[in-house]
Amino acid sequence: MPQLELSRIVYGMWRLADDENRDVSHVQAKVEACLSQGITSFDQADIYGNYESERLFGKLLKEAPHIVDNIEIITKCDIQLLTDKSPERVVKYYDTSATHINHSVDNSLKLMNIDHIDILLLHRPDPLMDHHETGAALDALIASGKIGSVGVSNFKPWDINLLQSAMSNPIASNQIEISLLAHDAFTNGDIAFAQEKNIALMAWSPLAGGGLFEKSNKVLFDKLSDIGARQNCDASAVAVAWLLAHPAGIMPVMGTNNLDRIAHLGDACKIEMDRETWFVLYEMALGHEVP
Repeated sequence: MPQLELSRIVYGMWRLADDENRDVSHVQAKVEACLSQGITSFDQADIYGNYESERLFGKLLKEAPHIVDNIEIITKCDIQLLTDKSPERVVKYYDTSATHINHSVDNSLKLMNIDHIDILLLHRPDPLMDHHETGAALDALIASGKIGSVGVSNFKPWDINLLQSAMSNPIASNQIEISLLAHDAFTNGDIAFAQEKNIALMAWSPLAGGGLFEKSNKVLFDKLSDIGARQNCDASAVAVAWLLAHPAGIMPVMGTNNLDRIAHLGDACKIEMDRETWFVLYEMALGHEVP
């Protein structure tokens, strides 16, 4: 099986439907701004934008089908939202049944006007997962050509081991929360496990959902700004570069609808960060010296 290849930074589309401007030309401007920086991987999920983000992306891909040849498409399934689109649903829940996975994949392909998803992620661990049924369904989707690889999101090592035990294809990726303010993965085994198993890591909320810019983190933010000023970049680029510097090859998933910010997402790849600087930021994030 070919190794998963994604760009160093992934553009997350969870906010795509939140933008007041939903014109295809505006969506294309975001995609083109990413492509101009070598950001070729785009992260979706069936539920994003209350089930609207894939459709908006698909409108662009229908009008500009050449874009598909230059990008990698990631999407996710298994969360069932409480939504006005499914009024019969009484609770938010997870569904990793073969029936739901197959339905979700077919719907994602239809909405995005594509015939292949580069990597499908299970969005959350499902306590009711029948790993034999789920694993067989995922293997079959790869065999069918509908998806290229299987990954997971928010899975712990034991969740990955369970699913992998029922699959012939390797689990290629795990998307978890990692940032300067959510750094447990560096010491709780999540990152080490991924490195051991050659599982690609994507980091959601790499800027801690904006938490890095709050007054309570002013000292850390000022340090990020200082480092960035010396390399003609802003604080957010330095925070992302901190993740990029790790040998696990972490791929931050960046989500913004602001075209100016999108145009500068690639700045993080230009920043040089030595080991000592990495630990300066880590110590500030921890709030104490490393042991």
